[in-house]
Amino acid sequence: MRIYTRKGDFGTTGIHGGMRVPKTDIRIETNGTLDELNSIIGIVRSFLDDAEKDNILREIQVNLMTAMSIVATPSESREINPRKLPYDAVEALEMKLDAITEKGCMEQDFVLPGGCRAAAFLHQARTVCRRAERQLWRLNEQDKVEGDVMRYVNRLSDLFFAMAREVNCDEGIDNERWKRFGKAGLFEE
Repeated sequence: MRIYTRKGDFGTTGIHGGMRVPKTDIRIETNGTLDELNSIIGIVRSFLDDAEKDNILREIQVNLMTAMSIVATPSESREINPRKLPYDAVEALEMKLDAITEKGCMEQDFVLPGGCRAAAFLHQARTVCRRAERQLWRLNEQDKVEGDVMRYVNRLSDLFFAMAREVNCDEGIDNERWKRFGKAGLFEE
């Protein structure tokens, strides 16, 4: 089987249901960003030596593949796509966020992205996730996106922020503070 089809050589690509759209379509842009996010998560996993976090990130990657399938399906064809996010996917992210918060790694500070490699890439995942969310909202203006996908991606950026801080804490690396929420000064020592 060849991996190339030559069908995209003229600037269009297929979406779920068989329709072809321009490669610049917001649906394709959104899925491209979700795919980019999924790749960054793969990088994070390669730097982690923590089976629990690896399992969390693998589950997120699987859920992102499902979300991409949903995004690739126009609302009028959604009944032909059997893929759905798990019913408790958003709640599971919230539970993970609450667990990290309880560990004490979430002071009320803005932090400079960085630290160990895994944390730095988690910060990159957070920013790409936020871009994906903005694109999902643009797509939603044209064709309604399932609410579960919107909520999932929103919570996901929060989780990446928390996980980046947690990974640095676990590694004994201080999260570099920029300033406290609501304070006027710049760097705080």
